[in-house]
Amino acid sequence: MLQTNPILKSLIDRLWNNFWSGGISNPLTAIEQITYLIFMKQMDDLEAKRERDAEFTDEAYTSKFEGQFQIPGSNTYVNKQDLRWRTFKRMPADEMLLHVQTKVFPFLKVFEGGSKFTKAMANAVFIMPKPSLLVEAIKIIEEIFIEIERDAVEGGHAFQDIQGDVYEMLLGEIASAGKNGQFRTPRHIIKLMNDLVQPQLGQRIVDPACGTAGFLLGAYQYILTDLVKKENTEALQPDEDGFMRATVSATLNENLKHIVEDSLYGYDIDTTMVRLGLMNLMMHGIDQPNIDYKDTLSKSYNEDSQYDLVLANPPFTGNIDKGDINESLKLNTTKTELLFIERIYTMLKMGGTAAIVIPQGVLFGSGKAFVECRKIMVEKSELKAVISMPSGVFKPYAGVSTAILIFTKGSETNNVWFYDMQNDGYTLDDKRNKIERSDLQDIVKQFQNRIAIPSSDKEREATYFTIDKQEIVLNNYDLSYSKYRKEVYEEVEYEKPKVIFEKLENLEENIIKGISELKEIIK
Repeated sequence: MLQTNPILKSLIDRLWNNFWSGGISNPLTAIEQITYLIFMKQMDDLEAKRERDAEFTDEAYTSKFEGQFQIPGSNTYVNKQDLRWRTFKRMPADEMLLHVQTKVFPFLKVFEGGSKFTKAMANAVFIMPKPSLLVEAIKIIEEIFIEIERDAVEGGHAFQDIQGDVYEMLLGEIASAGKNGQFRTPRHIIKLMNDLVQPQLGQRIVDPACGTAGFLLGAYQYILTDLVKKENTEALQPDEDGFMRATVSATLNENLKHIVEDSLYGYDIDTTMVRLGLMNLMMHGIDQPNIDYKDTLSKSYNEDSQYDLVLANPPFTGNIDKGDINESLKLNTTKTELLFIERIYTMLKMGGTAAIVIPQGVLFGSGKAFVECRKIMVEKSELKAVISMPSGVFKPYAGVSTAILIFTKGSETNNVWFYDMQNDGYTLDDKRNKIERSDLQDIVKQFQNRIAIPSSDKEREATYFTIDKQEIVLNNYDLSYSKYRKEVYEEVEYEKPKVIFEKLENLEENIIKGISELKEIIK
């Protein structure tokens, strides 16, 4: 929707530029502070709506802004009405900054009582280097919400949808990799993976390293689309990547909404990411997201065999202290990309399916832990697909080559389907501009229509093919596409030696003749 609203796009750019020029150059710090301001705006708007609804229905309602709030660590009390966005946004700049830092922000941290967001806010810090930055940020956020409301009325879009798009675009500005190889998965890759595994209403879905919760949001939107598809297929139109997606404005009664909300779970070891993930789902209409601060590789995690579906892009190239690794994980390694595969396997119920992104080194690494990791997917699961992706897919965050693995716990591997993605619909440089060429829809189509028999040598010259499990076992469980592809060599016919020598002699004669003629000219 933002693609058709240049005003919103311009406002988001202004907001980011405001923070950069105001002295907050770290994108993660900036988006975190923007998130706090948006939450302040939202909690005031939500209470105002509840107050209006109660007045309209003549029902008793006690606003969360009623009464006094004691400032933590002091004997000072403040009227909660003074903590509303509509009140402090009119204050003089210097007074406003101190008021928000010392009164509004502490209140925000306890606003929702025992909610996940409140819990995640426990150690949050409000960082605003100067009053002018806060004043300008509040002004722009006001303009953004006014434009969202206008677009919702005039453009026929749902307020919730546009609001979610705005936050996704804000998150999209995080253009630097995090610690231990953490970076955002492109939205079109998330959509591809959801179309491959097709999450269903009522399934328990988890991301053990969820970051900004992109995979959970993708599953949520796929489920909504599936519900709309069953009622009215004509209501769906392909998006810019060719995927059919309904919006949050789809008919979703309270019962269905609770089922969906109780289906999505995410964990992360970065408290900033937990807060961003929570806000991302809340902005898209999930009121009480199940995202928590937890290290799923550590000794404290013990939720085995709990989930029907795992969607994840776990951290690459990281290492964990051996003493911190959960005893249930048997791989003798400290490499997180291998440990996460085993952890994901243990999290699945029998018959549960995982779709995960891994660095391609996992596919062919010769170390014992690499081989044992691949055995988990081939011998203890049904490894359904290995989809190799080009190295530019994760730019500008990283240039590492990656692959998508899909496996189902407890089923038996007979054959493995391979696909070599050449184009994901975007240029493979740092700019990642949209292009017409894309393999995404072909991947979904060919995966759904794959044949459960090994491909012939001729068929293995193509972009996709199927390999017998036994051949994979004989190759030390190597899962790289290039290992099994049959190269096509064009036959080149060379002239006979006698003909070549005759041509060389003629060439030599012509050179000598040319030199002689040149000498005559010089004389």
